[in-house]
Amino acid sequence: MCRNIRTLHNFDPPASDEEVRAAAVQYVRKISGSTKPSKANEAAFDRAVEAVTAASTELLDELVTSAPPKDRDVEAAKARARSAQRYAA
Repeated sequence: MCRNIRTLHNFDPPASDEEVRAAAVQYVRKISGSTKPSKANEAAFDRAVEAVTAASTELLDELVTSAPPKDRDVEAAKARARSAQRYAA
């Protein structure tokens, strides 16, 4: 999976619309192979981003869990620790 796409489910506070859209943009960029579409492909790219955003929002709204919500600050600290260990000199 693309490292820039983050888990959005089961956080407190819940993922914002902007976070869901940003993940959709990253996904569409990854599968299309371009970070910025040409003018000829811009409309298709934008439609794909909107469709992925809508599907992602629907999925997040329907997912159910019995686990307590994760804290964003704690998860960010864990990610930084993993990164420091991975890239330690």
